[in-house]
Amino acid sequence: MTEPEAGLAHVVAQFAAGYSFSFDDFQTDACLKLASGHGVLVAAPTGSGKTVVGEFACWLALRQGTKCFYTTPIKALSNQKFHDLVARHGADNVGLLTGDTSINSEAPIVVMTTEVLRNMIYARSRTLSGLSSVVMDEVHYLADRFRGAVWEEVILGLADSVQLVALSATVSNAEEFGEWLDEVRGEVDVVVSERRVVPLYQHVLVGRRLYDLFAGQAPTEVPLPQSRADVNPELLRLAKADARVTRDDSRRMRGRRVRGKIEARQRASGEGVIRAPRRDGAVEVLQQQNLLPAIFFIFSRQGCDQAVRQMLGSDIRLTDRAEREQLLQIAAKHVGMLTAADKRALDWDTFIEALGRGIAAHHAGLLPVFKAIVEEGFVKGLVKVVFATETLALGINMPARTVVVEKLVKYNGETHAELSPGEYTQLTGRAGRRGIDVEGHAVVFWQPGMDPRALAGLASRRTYPLKSSFAPTYNMAVNLVGSIGRVRARALLEQSFAQFQTDRRVVAMARQASRDDEQAEILWAQAECDRGDFRQYAELRDRIGALEAEAAKERKRDHRAEIAGSLTDLEAGDVFWIPAGKHQGWAAVITPAVAHQPWPTVMTAGRQIVQLADRDVTQPVTAISRVRVPKRFDVRSAADRRQLANSLAARAESLGERPVRTGRPRADAELADEIAELRAQLRVHPCHDCPDREEHARAAEQALRLTRGHERTRAKAKARAQSIANRFDRICGVLDSLGYLDGDRLTERGAMLTRIYNELDLLVAESIRDGVFDDLEVPALAAVLSSLVYESRGDQQGQMRTMPDSPSEQAQSRVRRIWRDLGIVERDNRVERTPAPDIGFADAAYQWASGVGLAAVLDSSGLPAGDFVRWVRQVIDLAGQIAQAPGTEALAPKCRQLVTVMRRDIADFAVDED
Repeated sequence: MTEPEAGLAHVVAQFAAGYSFSFDDFQTDACLKLASGHGVLVAAPTGSGKTVVGEFACWLALRQGTKCFYTTPIKALSNQKFHDLVARHGADNVGLLTGDTSINSEAPIVVMTTEVLRNMIYARSRTLSGLSSVVMDEVHYLADRFRGAVWEEVILGLADSVQLVALSATVSNAEEFGEWLDEVRGEVDVVVSERRVVPLYQHVLVGRRLYDLFAGQAPTEVPLPQSRADVNPELLRLAKADARVTRDDSRRMRGRRVRGKIEARQRASGEGVIRAPRRDGAVEVLQQQNLLPAIFFIFSRQGCDQAVRQMLGSDIRLTDRAEREQLLQIAAKHVGMLTAADKRALDWDTFIEALGRGIAAHHAGLLPVFKAIVEEGFVKGLVKVVFATETLALGINMPARTVVVEKLVKYNGETHAELSPGEYTQLTGRAGRRGIDVEGHAVVFWQPGMDPRALAGLASRRTYPLKSSFAPTYNMAVNLVGSIGRVRARALLEQSFAQFQTDRRVVAMARQASRDDEQAEILWAQAECDRGDFRQYAELRDRIGALEAEAAKERKRDHRAEIAGSLTDLEAGDVFWIPAGKHQGWAAVITPAVAHQPWPTVMTAGRQIVQLADRDVTQPVTAISRVRVPKRFDVRSAADRRQLANSLAARAESLGERPVRTGRPRADAELADEIAELRAQLRVHPCHDCPDREEHARAAEQALRLTRGHERTRAKAKARAQSIANRFDRICGVLDSLGYLDGDRLTERGAMLTRIYNELDLLVAESIRDGVFDDLEVPALAAVLSSLVYESRGDQQGQMRTMPDSPSEQAQSRVRRIWRDLGIVERDNRVERTPAPDIGFADAAYQWASGVGLAAVLDSSGLPAGDFVRWVRQVIDLAGQIAQAPGTEALAPKCRQLVTVMRRDIADFAVDED
């Protein structure tokens, strides 16, 4: 070992002496690379101790008299890391910045969310002075399609002198990601560990019996080659026996008599009846085999809450008297701000009864304070069973001895899909607590039709590729142009990980195009004709077919766009004629079309409430009249339905029958003329009368298909070669058109937009510029702002909602008009349309800003408490951004007042997850 290497090893040894365990090789290796001045990407399994490397960066900054920022994706993780670092380095040396919380912000170590650092970089904050290193915990979040771009913005925006410490879950393309980091940051080394510190054993629970998944039960410490992934033959035998009871085609059970005979044979053979486990039975099995604490992953919030109620009904108790008392003390410490009415609204009695037994749920719909109680109780070993959604696997530090996966399919927002190997690895990675457990356990519930071999493949593979979700936004564009100018901004975006990955795909596409060229030349040789140039003749035929298809498609596209635009223009209360289908006739709009649900919900002339579909709207529609729709129209209320039906019937009688326009738009005349001219050329071509024409044509058509594929590949490669920069150019085109940019100069509007960090950022800015918010009282302002941050969940879409009062209704109409106008500019510049505002949270925001209590708001909104708090804070955050944006001085006092009145009670509690 050289003298410099010995010196670095001594520094790392000094740091390691502060820990109660010996460092693994990958931890020591990563720390040595940091000590040498290099950046580092550490990719290792959940629970392996990656954060030690981030903590070394903090320790080095204190030692060197510089600053280190420790960033995390969510506020709850920031809060947790803040407390960890305070315990290690003292309160004077550690700060916290999470958007709505600021503690000791100029400390040498500051923990923050990644968005906060991004905002500091754009604002050129003085807090960045003296910064030597940035830790990016959970950096694999850059694959998140909603928030992932922030990570790349930070990586590209940090000063070259800042050392980067990127901590990631195990990803299959860590080397590719590290290569990009090295390219854009310089001297970034990759340290990969696939070994689990605590070995993981895989099991299947059938009824009340636990089977090992693998023969010989080798733990999955590292990825298993297929040759080692031998499935337990007992499970294969059970699967075969189960197949006799389960239909292979539809998975429906056979008739009772047949099933009864088979089950009788199973009992007689000693196999027993093969059944899916019950949750209460599973908990008892785990308790008997000393496999608690456990996390049960259930892929729905409702399922988690239901599981807790099932446990309460089964009389299972997992705590002794002393543990119960400790849990009650933890709960009492956290909920001092809740009133008796709040507790009733939050079903506190059920929560505390389950908690006292060592049982709890954990999901995004749970109130943050409840989650804080569960997390503290679980970390202390007092909560023994947690029923959680998969979001827990991506968030805070809550390892368990055992992880239970109830089903291997989950709803992904669009369809029920099987878990990927990466998702399975992420979930089961929480099993096995370092320093507590000598081994971890993953348990999968048996389900009818389960294939143990498929499960073994899932458990033994580690395929979790990291894919960039980076895309320029309006806010990003004005910040970059304002900071470094348009040309340099464009060049910077071309350095993104998204572009890096795209460029690699372009090379592969070019190789395929070359192979297509060679095959096409062989086919053209087969198509040669002695009467003339058959290639020319084939291209004429191909051109005619393409133009005819284009004409048909254009007619269809124009017609659909016209229909979609007409539906978007409809508002609640509008009366219009449904042109086709069984609901043809007059109808009144109840819920207008929005981005996530482009079909309005209406009441028809037949007094039915339906959501329109393709078959109903074959022509554009127009609002002819209006009826009043109550702002709290309840589809289940017979009185509400009767009142609206009567109003519609009266209006329809006065309007009478309305003829429906039929037929499609005529094809473009120039296109038709061109097709006719080409057909004439085709008829006089010498190859037209060749007796072998169709035989030649078959080879020519194959050649043309390859050529077209080649051209598409080339065009796609060309587009991808500058895809990010081209999108940036189009976004700048929108900003130029609307006066936010003037060349390389930010206008006053542009300066205001730099401080609006929101998915609907430009719509917010345009609404401010239009004066939409100026005359609103605080509750109405809260309602309208909520429509610019809220996104309905799948189970909340289509709810009957209007704005809370007349001023907010008028303001929302203006916001929607601005959104439609903005959509036209975006279309002209070929930019993906800004999502539509969503008024689903408007009434709850209005009530909360008016001072209505929690119980009443939750009762009327039907929202889970956790969701309610999250959206309240989103409204507060947007109001705070507007208050601080340049050029909003007149609006700022009202926005600050909104923040004050909404940040109360549970919405002001320190624990958060966003």
